[in-house]
Amino acid sequence: MEKTNLSKRNSFSSSLGFVLAAAGSAVGLGNIWRFPYLAAKNGGGIFLVIYLVLALTFGFTLLVSEVAMGRKTKQGCLTAYGELHKKSKWIGVFAEIVPFMILPYYCLIGGWVLKYFTVFATGNGTAAANDEYFGSFITAPVSPIIFDVIFLAATAIVIALGVNKGIESISKVLMPLLLLAIIGISIFSLTLKGNDGRTGLDGFKIFVVPNLDGMGAKDIFNVVLDATGQLFYSISVAMGIMVTYGSYFKDDENLMKSVNRIEIFDTLVAFLAGVMIIPAVYAFLGTDGMTAGPGLMFIALPKVFEAMGPAGTWIGAAFFIMVLFAALTSSISILEAVVSGFMDKFGWSRKKAVTFETAAALALGILICLGYNKLYFEVDLPNGSKNGQILDIFDYISNNILMPVVAISTCILIGWIVKPKTIIDEATKNGERFGRKGMYIVMVKFIEPVLLFVLLLGSLGVWDKLLK
Repeated sequence: MEKTNLSKRNSFSSSLGFVLAAAGSAVGLGNIWRFPYLAAKNGGGIFLVIYLVLALTFGFTLLVSEVAMGRKTKQGCLTAYGELHKKSKWIGVFAEIVPFMILPYYCLIGGWVLKYFTVFATGNGTAAANDEYFGSFITAPVSPIIFDVIFLAATAIVIALGVNKGIESISKVLMPLLLLAIIGISIFSLTLKGNDGRTGLDGFKIFVVPNLDGMGAKDIFNVVLDATGQLFYSISVAMGIMVTYGSYFKDDENLMKSVNRIEIFDTLVAFLAGVMIIPAVYAFLGTDGMTAGPGLMFIALPKVFEAMGPAGTWIGAAFFIMVLFAALTSSISILEAVVSGFMDKFGWSRKKAVTFETAAALALGILICLGYNKLYFEVDLPNGSKNGQILDIFDYISNNILMPVVAISTCILIGWIVKPKTIIDEATKNGERFGRKGMYIVMVKFIEPVLLFVLLLGSLGVWDKLLK
């Protein structure tokens, strides 16, 4: 099949449009419900310092590699790897499978967020604080599917409108609103005073002050692994998105400056998510309230909003509309990675690619929904997750297996086959300075593949077996 005509390929109208779209992809549910939990679990300030160091090294390396690869080849992830090196086409296939697997369950969770926003916006937030509310909602046979359809449809409409009228336009509106909402709720969270005299500022200290009590070398190693895993998922690498967005980045724009801005934006929002959530949860629920994943957002936080009294309903609505914005900007980028790949590989029109992938995501989304009722079962996963359902299996395969494999393969491709100079030359072709050049070369050739391999072994449960 003929590939997309490169001369007709869409591009972001400005570097700001690219940065906001890429940052919108990076700022998603993982920043909001996973980052605060991991920070609280891993010694607060210790986790923050390690995360920041990794963002400036590990994150930077993968981010600049994928964006430069996309701009150089002017292809989505499915075909970009093959354009760079013919024998590396398989990496592109794996990179395309990742967003294909993630989109169905991401939109399903986006539907959960939409449900909770409607509950709080209609003044029924007290009901959401009930211990049984979340479980009864996700196990219902029809309601979760309806909200999934609405969220998926909104995502598909934006992608059908294209790069400029869809992705760039919505990012320029939602990202500033998202940032303002996070800053506003973060400030409010610090002023809270909850049960037993606990305050938001007490929770803030837990978040930012390093706590090494009882931590040995093994514990520090686990913090590094947690921070690496969080960063890996947070900046949207190894899932085709940054390659795809890079392919829409204009040749005469400053790639290095834009990558640096994405780093700053993503790290700032991750930090503010912690400021927004940890002080509030600590003030009202103590450290026991810091549960991982959906438990934090859909069970613990509604209890916090209820404890705030009448104002909690409005604060809850503001919080969930903010989370909805974050989820939508991320789901848009996930769908675009798949759609762009189909367009480049098979010569499909945008409309055909969007229709096909939306139908596939809906079918798989319904299957995942049924995993909580008609098709319910429990399975323990190699990474230590207990009682997993269909959603957890999709998440495990895409995030814990395929993404590390794609990232390791990308490092080997760039570091040893096409050489780092390929990326450096692309990133500096307008005379820009490549900051952290020496570090980049060492990271992509040596440190990053090893760190990613260690992360993959952890996902496969190898460390647990060795440390027993």
